[in-house]
Order: sequence, then structure tokens, then C-alpha cells
Amino acid sequence: MPLIPEEPQIHESAQGPRATPATGRTAPTPRPVPGPRPAAPSRPGRPGPVRPTPPAQRATREPAVKPGPPAQAAKPGPSAPAAPEAAANGAAVPQIQLIPASADGALDAAEEAVDLLLDSGRAPGDVLVITTGEPHPWSTHELSFGEDAYWAQHDAGDDVFYADAAALPRAATRPVVVVALNGGSEETAVTALPAALNRAGTLLIVCGDPQRINTMLGAGV
Repeated sequence: MPLIPEEPQIHESAQGPRATPATGRTAPTPRPVPGPRPAAPSRPGRPGPVRPTPPAQRATREPAVKPGPPAQAAKPGPSAPAAPEAAANGAAVPQIQLIPASADGALDAAEEAVDLLLDSGRAPGDVLVITTGEPHPWSTHELSFGEDAYWAQHDAGDDVFYADAAALPRAATRPVVVVALNGGSEETAVTALPAALNRAGTLLIVCGDPQRINTMLGAGV
């Protein structure tokens, strides 16, 4: 009789350890993890729909750009014939720059304009300064040595040359001509401006009353 109770105890202990390894084996069962693997094919699917969308947007933008150029091509059409005319006029007439100044301050304004020209890299021999009123102190000083010595410096073309408006017919063409309306008669100024414009190669700077200058030049500069 004592052997009977011992046998069930042995079977129960044997079942116990078998249950434990079964539970231990259930832990490694999630190793295949089928869940994340099907999720992987969804990842390549995401870039797929994104890629077709940008080309669709580019296709819509391209037709919008195509109608644009014909409108732009129409704009340069009228400007093209106007460009050669402007170039022809620009080649014949130098640029004109006005510096507002009174008759008393016109000479000082002309001196400042010359300084700016030289500072910007202009050669001194490129500049001719004309006065309609009192002559520049430099020309007065140089004329004291005689007109021959005075005009010899003009012909040398090594430095800025100052002359009276009456001497314009004898003056040669220079790239830049600066006119100071520092007085003188109206007839002198009216005659000096067109003559100075003819002597200016690329730029004419006039220091004086802008309205008066525009009237004398006959153009709204």
C-alpha cells in the first residue's frame, strides 16, 4: 500500500518539469515574428506612391511655363527695333549730367565733379572745364605766361584744362566736358552749351540751374 501513493507523486513531479520546459519553449516561439516582416513590404510601397506624385506636379508646371515664353517673346519684339535707334542716338550724342548749383556755386560744383571724375579713374587729360562767367583761377594764372604756353598745355592733353566759353571754338574734343554756368550773359551760356556738347566725347556735365539748362539745350534732360 505505501507504494501506491509514491507513484502518483513521481508522475506529478514528472509532469511539472515537462510543463516548465513547455513554457520555456513558448518564449522562443516569437522568434519568427511574422508581424514585422509583412510590414517590410509596406515600406517599399510608401516611396512608390510618392515618386509618381512629383512627376505629376512637374508635368503640370511645364505646361504653365510653355504658354509663358510666347508672351515674353512678344514683349522683346517692340523693344528690339527701339534698341538700335537708342544705340544710334547714344553713339551720336554723349550723356548729359546736370548738377544743380547757383551761379555763385557753379564753379565749386564743377571742381567737385572733376575731383569725383579723377577719383573714379578718369585721366586728367580726359577732362575739359568751361566757365561762362569769371575764368577759372588756373586759366587766369596760365594765361599770364602767354597764350602760346597756355594752349600748349591744352594740346599736350596731360592735365585738366580750364578755358573760357569764348575759347570753345579752339578747344579740342575730350571725353568729358564740365560746364560751370557761373555767370555771364544769357547769349554766352546759350552758345556755350551746344558747343560744349559737341566737344564732349562721352559725357557732358553742366553745373547750374536745371530748368535753365534744359531750356538752353532744348531737351528735358
